[in-house]
Amino acid sequence: MSKTVLVVDDDPTQRRLIQAVLEREGFAVAHADGGRTALEHLGSGAPCDVVLLDLVMPGLSGQETLADMRSRGFTQPVIVVTATGGIDTVVQAMQAGAADFFVKPASPERIIVSIRNALSMGAMRVEVDQLKKKVGGRTTFDDLIGDSAPMQMVKRLGERAAKSSIPILITGESGVGKEVIARAVHGSSERAGRPFVTVNCGAIPENLVESILFGHEKGSFTGAHEKHLGKFQEASGGTLFLDEVGELPLDMQVKLLRALQESEIDPIGAKRPVKVDVRIVSATNRDLTTAVSEGRFREDLFYRLNVFPIEAPALRERREDVPALTEAFIRRFNLEEGKRVMGAAPETLAFLTAFDWPGNVRQLENAVYRAIILADAPYLQPHDFPAISGVKMPPPEAFDAGHRPVSVPTAQALMDTLPSDSPVRILDARGHLRTLEEIERDLIQLAIEIYSGHMSEVARRLGIGRSTLYRKVREQGLEEHIRDAG
Repeated sequence: MSKTVLVVDDDPTQRRLIQAVLEREGFAVAHADGGRTALEHLGSGAPCDVVLLDLVMPGLSGQETLADMRSRGFTQPVIVVTATGGIDTVVQAMQAGAADFFVKPASPERIIVSIRNALSMGAMRVEVDQLKKKVGGRTTFDDLIGDSAPMQMVKRLGERAAKSSIPILITGESGVGKEVIARAVHGSSERAGRPFVTVNCGAIPENLVESILFGHEKGSFTGAHEKHLGKFQEASGGTLFLDEVGELPLDMQVKLLRALQESEIDPIGAKRPVKVDVRIVSATNRDLTTAVSEGRFREDLFYRLNVFPIEAPALRERREDVPALTEAFIRRFNLEEGKRVMGAAPETLAFLTAFDWPGNVRQLENAVYRAIILADAPYLQPHDFPAISGVKMPPPEAFDAGHRPVSVPTAQALMDTLPSDSPVRILDARGHLRTLEEIERDLIQLAIEIYSGHMSEVARRLGIGRSTLYRKVREQGLEEHIRDAG
């Protein structure tokens, strides 16, 4: 997905020049001829990822525009551009929140580097804010990525359920993001900021389930060298997320039901029960109704957990969210891996959106992670996803000096553009251009044959001197063709 740069300058010539530089690097460009027009653009919700802001403009100046942007809550990185302002003016702009500055006229390289740095810093701030929310237990439904109809339903249901302490059961296929929804429930509730504790019930050894959930006293069994509180007590005052709750053994289901009904637990080896204040959110990728009918899950526990069900949609059911998810993963892995990928090319987003994603969001996340590691171009290409696109990595010569992919047509496609009766072959058998020396040899040989070895005429037709022609004939070993033609 191309990043959009809003160019704010009262000089239309400057705007066009900058637009040419940006579009050559794959950016989308929006124009504003002054500060008020820029603020209207931002207020309309139109795409804008970074702002190039001229400081000296009639009407609302660049400094005033920047101050107004920040006061209205627009957080896009701003790069100030100046031709006459002194260093004090630039310092004031930087103090007001500008990410960078350059002096007109600036080289294309300087402009591009500045924009990419600003976008990287902006992405870093977004990721740091998200991480702070996650660590602090304050992730909300506004942080969930996706505006498709199924995700809007999830958000509406989740926000309503979060306002109470009602038990929630999140269902859906593996990898759809059930834990992210559970964190949003916690962060949108009155328990936000308190502990959010996750337990993967399917990953706990059966002989340790009771100890991990409810805790144990020191010396209560072999190997219990220290007192262990257990996940219920760790989550006291907050939320306990029971992931893959359908994997719990039946005897643990009985004890879990008692803990939910009585709001108390019995740690192993304890002399008396312990009261707990925990909000339960559980999740499963299994059909618990079938498990109940087959006797693998207790019916009374199922009804206790399934008071407020929320179904997390599969990714193939919300394809329109794939571009936003891809962009979010690119932003995160750029930060983690020290990469500077700007986004995904349009053709890449097209096939990613069309793919069925049997592994759902988790599969997309892993695919983008691998693509980030492979990427050589500013935008992810189909060949960065070979297992999905079926497109292999092109050879090194398929990239230009800026690591941008160069289109390499097939031999047949190139042959289709050439005359069918061309007597001098331009391509080799693999569809690549032959060397200039090889083509030149064939051309000289053809000219000798056409003009029956009359070297003066051959030299004239080829536009070279006779001495040069004879030298090339010797170098190419074509003397025999002169005799044959004569």
